[in-house]
Amino acid sequence: MDSTLLLAIGAGIALLLLLILKFRIQAFIALLMASILVGILAGMQPLNIIDTIKIGMGNTLGFVAVVVGLGAMFGAILEHSGGAEAVAGFLLNKTKNKNTAWALMLTGFFVAIPVFFDVAFIILVPLIYSLQRKSKKSLLLYGIPLLAGLAITHAFIPPTPGPVAVADILNADLGWVIVFGFIVGIPTAIVSGPLFGKYIAKRIHIEAPEGFEDAADQRQLPSVGVIFSIIGLPIILIVCNTVLNSPLGDNWLPESIKNWLQMVGHPFVALILANLLAWYVLGVRRGTSRKALQNITAKSLAPAGVIILLTGAGGVFKETLIATGAGDMLATYFSEMGLSTLVFAFVVAALVRILQGSATVAMITAAGVTAPLLLTETGAMDKALLVIAIAAGASILSHVNDSGFWLVSKYLGMNEEQTFRSWTVMTTLLALTGFSTVLLLSLFV
Repeated sequence: MDSTLLLAIGAGIALLLLLILKFRIQAFIALLMASILVGILAGMQPLNIIDTIKIGMGNTLGFVAVVVGLGAMFGAILEHSGGAEAVAGFLLNKTKNKNTAWALMLTGFFVAIPVFFDVAFIILVPLIYSLQRKSKKSLLLYGIPLLAGLAITHAFIPPTPGPVAVADILNADLGWVIVFGFIVGIPTAIVSGPLFGKYIAKRIHIEAPEGFEDAADQRQLPSVGVIFSIIGLPIILIVCNTVLNSPLGDNWLPESIKNWLQMVGHPFVALILANLLAWYVLGVRRGTSRKALQNITAKSLAPAGVIILLTGAGGVFKETLIATGAGDMLATYFSEMGLSTLVFAFVVAALVRILQGSATVAMITAAGVTAPLLLTETGAMDKALLVIAIAAGASILSHVNDSGFWLVSKYLGMNEEQTFRSWTVMTTLLALTGFSTVLLLSLFV
C-alpha cells in the first residue's frame, strides 16, 4: 500500500474532524479544506486540485440540488396544509386507542418522507402530550415509536436529503434505495419503536411537560387519502422507472413509449408533478393564496441550501480520492483483506457520527470515502444496500454533540441521563438493527 496516499487520506480525515470539532468550522468549508490537503499531500498539481473541486462539485450538484430543492418545497406545502396531523389522526382512529404506539410509529414513518425530521416532530409532539395526559402512562410509550418512525424514514427513504445525497455520490439508483429503505425500515422501526418504547416506558416515567397546551387546531385537515396519494405519487413513479431500467423492463414496450415513461419516472419529473399536485390540492384549492404558497416554498429552500452545498463538498472529497488514486489503492487493499465494503461504510459513518454529531455530515463523509472503493461491476442493488448501510451507521449513538439529542430532551421534558437511556439507546438499536437487516439482504442480492 502506498504510504504517501495513506498519509494523505489520514491527514485529510483528521483535518476534517479537527476543523469541525475543535474550531467549529462549517462542514462545507471543512470538507473542501480536507479535499485540498489530500490533493497537496498526494502530489497533485495545484491547478489540478482546483479542477477536481469544480468537477466534484458540479457532478454532484447537478442531481442533488434539483431533488433536494423539490423535496423541500413539497414537504413545506404538506406541513402547512396540516397533512401530518391528518395522517396521525387517521392512524390513531383506526387503532381506536389500541396499539397506539404502532400507529405513532407508522405516522412518523410516512410523515418524514416529505417533511424534515425536526419539523415533523415539533408538529406532532402535542399529539403525544395529549395521549400521555389521557392515559397517565409514560410519555416515552408514545414518543419513542414516533421518533423511531421519523428517524428511520428521514435516514433511509428518499426524497429526504440524506439518502438522496449518498445515492448520488455512490451513483446508486434512487428507486432501489426506496425499495430497500422500506424493506430495512419496517423491522428496524418495529424493534427501535414500539418494542423498545414499551420496554423503556416501564423504567422511565415521563409526564407531558407543563406549559405546553394540547393543540386545538380548528382547521379542516385535508383528506388522508389525498395526503397518501400525493406522498406516494413520486415514490411510485421513481420505483416504476427503476423497473423500466432493469432487465424486467426490456422488450415489453416500444422504445419511444419507454423513453417517455422513463422521463416521467425520473426523480426530477416525479417531484415536479408532486409539487404541482400539492400546490393545487393542498394549497390553492384549500384557499391558500399563491403569494403565501410562494413564501412557504421559498422559506423551505434555506435549510435545503445548506444540505445541497454540503453534499457538493462531499462529492469533491470523493473526486479527490479518485483523482489521486487513493480510491483504487484502498479498494485493492480492502479486497485483499476480504473486508466487506458494507462493513467499512457502516463503520466510517458511525465513527464520524459519534465524533461530530451530525448524521448528514456522517453520511456524506462516509459516502465520499466509500465511493472510490466501488468496483465497476458493483450492481445497482448492492449500491442501494450500501446507501442504507451508511444511513444506519450515521444514525447511531446520538448524544450531546447532536442537535437531535437536545431537541428530544427539551420537548419530552427529560434530563440528560434519561435522554441517554431512551433516545440514545433507540438510535443505537435503530442503527444496529438496520445494518443487520442490510447484511442479511446482501446474502440474497
